[in-house]
Amino acid sequence: MISVVIPTQNSQATLTRCFDSLIGATAHGVAREVIVADGASTDDTLFIADAAGAHVVQAGKSRASQLAAGAKAARGDWILFLHPETALEPGWDVEAEAFIARVSLERPRAAAFRFGLDDFDARSRRLEAMVALRCWLFKLPYGNQGLLIPRRLYNKLGGYRDTAAEDVDLVRRIGARRLVLLRARAVNKAEATPCALRRRALTILHALRLPAGVLARLG
Repeated sequence: MISVVIPTQNSQATLTRCFDSLIGATAHGVAREVIVADGASTDDTLFIADAAGAHVVQAGKSRASQLAAGAKAARGDWILFLHPETALEPGWDVEAEAFIARVSLERPRAAAFRFGLDDFDARSRRLEAMVALRCWLFKLPYGNQGLLIPRRLYNKLGGYRDTAAEDVDLVRRIGARRLVLLRARAVNKAEATPCALRRRALTILHALRLPAGVLARLG
């Protein structure tokens, strides 16, 4: 049913946690294969992937090229793109299966998960609330929230383009009317997330051609 695609590049620190969140789905037959699209890792990423039984494909250095290579190798009718620093909370597969069952072949739709952090402080809760507001207002989930999409729709849209904000680019082509936010959370490592979100925000503003002087002040 679902092919899980994980882009990696020296991802040994978080990859095991990501794999662990897929065990239930593979045991229940919801996730039929896990593909690691690797950009020439020099750490133990490939060893971890092999030990977990994942199918490894070689890809370029950019995350966009890794996602595209993984999708090309996928055999399922649905593809779940999942970052290696992201772990889906228990029960996600039940919700994903229910979502897939309701989607019409004539009107394909995609889905992302709610954003979560693996910390307990107030700052993490505020950041989660900000991301929830962004998703509610703009229907603009980032790649660290996962993306579950029918292969047919992915191919129709032309897949991932090799841009710095490849996840935002694809979500915009999917469109708000074809995107559903599921209840299950995609839980990310708290220590790296604020900086990553700031870099991503600046990348998107650059893509929108904000003046360089304004970007410098924001950075």
